[in-house]
Amino acid sequence: MIRPFALLAALFAATNALAQAPTLRSSVTVAADVVRIGDLIDHAGRATDVAVFRSPDLGTTGSVGVDRVLEAVRPHGLDAIDTHGLAEVVVTRRSRILHPDTVKAALAEAIARESSLRAKDLDLALDRPLKETHVEETATANLQVVRLSFDPRSGRFDAGIEVPGSDAARRQALRISGVAVVTTEAVVLARSVARGEALRDGDLIVERRPRSELANDGFVSADSAIGMAPRRALQAGQMLRAADLVKPDLVSRNDIVNLVFAVPGVSLTTRGKANSSGAEGDIVSVTNLQSKRIIQGAVTAPGTVTVSAGPTIASSALGPTDPTVTGSTPVRTEIIRPSAQPRS
Repeated sequence: MIRPFALLAALFAATNALAQAPTLRSSVTVAADVVRIGDLIDHAGRATDVAVFRSPDLGTTGSVGVDRVLEAVRPHGLDAIDTHGLAEVVVTRRSRILHPDTVKAALAEAIARESSLRAKDLDLALDRPLKETHVEETATANLQVVRLSFDPRSGRFDAGIEVPGSDAARRQALRISGVAVVTTEAVVLARSVARGEALRDGDLIVERRPRSELANDGFVSADSAIGMAPRRALQAGQMLRAADLVKPDLVSRNDIVNLVFAVPGVSLTTRGKANSSGAEGDIVSVTNLQSKRIIQGAVTAPGTVTVSAGPTIASSALGPTDPTVTGSTPVRTEIIRPSAQPRS
């Protein structure tokens, strides 16, 4: 009865020993600057923590031949290693990546603390492009801007970047220089617009542009530009300024318009020909097509010019043919002209 149990125990021990045999890994990932036997071989026993190779550079991948691995571990009592027929082992070194945007954000915050500027208003133009920087995975502290020099007049800066606990960052001596450009929100055309074309909401986008490019007459809100019209043709991507825009003309020179004579209780309408262009509220000159007289009135709607004369109205300017008349106030025959001058 004892012999079968002994055989089973021996078989179990043999199977367990086979399962625990040193086995080579095909690929490994390490965080330290050295590769240990335990990184390369499973079940390495007391040799697990022995360093045998230097790790690849931070954030990179390398390979080592199986023959070199076996040669390196043999002095530590590891001979019978299951290599699975591998020719090499791929080794990757983990790292923490400092993205250029993260570095620039830290620089902008540091410059803002040294001045009266706001970090979100700063656009950093660097003397040399930033690349991703790899530091040790264990260096988890926030990066620090040190030795900052900033000239608020020219915007030039020079600074060093450090990451507490990172030997890699210290060896690289990260130094950054450039110009901090102060920006502001500006209204920019999303498409090309013809002269006199009224702007709509979809025609405008808001971008950050250098404050020096935006004069005192520049818009800072898209709402300010909606409904206005350019004085000249403007191209897509062009920044809008107040001087570029005017109210759109509701009446154009040589247009046939409705000529309205209005006093309390009376409205008379006839046809006229505009002698000048005008936006809403502008005073324009119109020739009455019936009387051939020239009359001045205010643009009140698209294609409409209104002459208001208080309690009297220039009925003699209407001519012999009756226009449309509403109301009951008597019409007198004196000519009344507004005091404002026509728009040229």
